[in-house]
Amino acid sequence: MPAARGHMMDVAASAPIDPSAIIDPTAVIGQGCTIRQLVQVREFARLGPECVLARGTYIGPGVVVGRHCTIQEYAVIYEPSLLEDGVFVGAAAVFTNNSHPRAVNPDGTPRATDDRDLVGVTVRTGATIGAHAVCIAPLTIGRWALVAAGAIVTENVPDYAQVVGVPARRTGWVGRSGLPLRAEGDGRFVCPVTGDEYTERDGLLTRN
Repeated sequence: MPAARGHMMDVAASAPIDPSAIIDPTAVIGQGCTIRQLVQVREFARLGPECVLARGTYIGPGVVVGRHCTIQEYAVIYEPSLLEDGVFVGAAAVFTNNSHPRAVNPDGTPRATDDRDLVGVTVRTGATIGAHAVCIAPLTIGRWALVAAGAIVTENVPDYAQVVGVPARRTGWVGRSGLPLRAEGDGRFVCPVTGDEYTERDGLLTRN
């Protein structure tokens, strides 16, 4: 089945879009996006320039994805999620959108699909969501944070935090390189790659 391409996409200037991808005509696809096999991009979703959507990725209605994002195989991004620039989402990660999901009403009748109070996941610039992680909305993943593979995130994640486990808990800090920061004492941290310096105060980390 040929892809239904969004009205903002210049096909000639775009990177490869696999013919098996299903892209709603109302979706907006930025310049240079790469979209692999069996991807589905729903109505009114927006992808910024030069994003990569790997095989089987699902982007829900109205989801907004910033520029230079990578979403790996079979990740599921339900509406109304927002991904800022430079976000990485690992394979089979899931962003939920319903705090109290039910298939039926209390009387046993089917629950209408539009009878839901949708809540979203916001992922700030540069953050990484590991493979098979589950982000349970509503929550926000901070800038350049790192969610470990297999983590289940139920609370907001601060900027630069590394969170691990079920439920996810902070185990350290990471810099923009994604590697753990080196503690220098007195709340000071240094990135071993870039040399950037950070300061921890009241459980939050800021770049100096």
